Amino acid sequence: MTAVTAHAIDLPDEKATAALAAQLAVRAGRGDVIGLSGPLGSGKTTFARYFIGARMGAGEVPSPTFTLVETYQPASGPAIWHFDLYRIETPEDAYELGIEDAFADGIALIEWPEHLGALMPREHLEIALAAGKSERARTATLLASPSWSARLAGLTYG
Repeated sequence: MTAVTAHAIDLPDEKATAALAAQLAVRAGRGDVIGLSGPLGSGKTTFARYFIGARMGAGEVPSPTFTLVETYQPASGPAIWHFDLYRIETPEDAYELGIEDAFADGIALIEWPEHLGALMPREHLEIALAAGKSERARTATLLASPSWSARLAGLTYG
C-alpha cells in the first residue's frame, strides 16, 4: 500500500465494533477490498458479520468462518465476498476461490489478508484488530490507502 493514513480506534465493547462496521459498510462500494488482520480471537469474523449485516439490512448473519469463501447479495449494490484465507497454502490458491471476481465486481472482506502476499491490491483498507483493555474491548487500527482516506472522515467511535 502506498501513502497510508492510519487511524487508531478504541472499541470498548461489541456495540462499538458493530457501529464501526456499519459506518464502513455504507462507505464501501464496488471494487473495494477490506483486509481484516489480527491474531486468532481478535474479532475479525465478528467485524465481518456486522459489516455484512449492515450491507444486507439484516440482523444476525451466520458465521462464515468455516468456509473459505461466502458470498452475500444485498437487495441493492454489489455482492459482498467474505474470504477466510487462514487455511490457504499459497496466494495463488485464492484464484480458485474467485477472488478476481470479488476484486472486480464486489466488495471483498478478507480475513488473513497477509496470506495473499503480492496479490493483495495496493488500494485497500486494512483493519488490524487487537485485544483491548478489557475482555470485550478491541483496538482497531485502520490503514487506509488514498482511495479510502477521504471516506474515513466523519467516523464516530463508539
